[in-house]
Amino acid sequence: MREAADAGSPLLHVRPPMSTVAGLPLQFARFLVVGVLNTVVGLTIIFAAKALLGWSDLAANAAGYAVGLATSFLLNRAWTFGDRGRISPALLRFLGAFVLAYLANLATVFALRDLAAVDSYVAQAAGVVPYTILFFLASRAFVFLDHRPGKPSAATDPRPDEVARCDGTGPERTRRGARPGKPG
Repeated sequence: MREAADAGSPLLHVRPPMSTVAGLPLQFARFLVVGVLNTVVGLTIIFAAKALLGWSDLAANAAGYAVGLATSFLLNRAWTFGDRGRISPALLRFLGAFVLAYLANLATVFALRDLAAVDSYVAQAAGVVPYTILFFLASRAFVFLDHRPGKPSAATDPRPDEVARCDGTGPERTRRGARPGKPG
């Protein structure tokens, strides 16, 4: 069998899960999509609370951030990282990661604004970069712990019937137990 693999036979291999380095770009892209969605949700809550309910800026902002963070937690847990662990410990770690990322954001904004004389609006935009990177890395390494290799998950691992051919012909889907090229 080893000779067949060396001869370029079309042996099948499962694609690497997103919890490996190979899956990092797709996982980060998902994290960014969730970030955009939770921002839209949060801002919608803020604007609706102010315009429709007459809430103060502080109350509307708190409600918007709470709903936005909840949206972010739920979507990142399920879709980005495929975490299957207990919710309450992950939520506490998520809030800790948020605080850490937010502090990095503030440090960047104030350092650029006060020490480097960068325009406040530019500094605010630049602060998003360390916030996003730190929050992603903390979420991946510390918050959502049940996404590691060896723990299958719909969000991080390919379906068991999804395979990629090694002979360069591209991905091929087969039903579980069926052989490629044969009806299952």
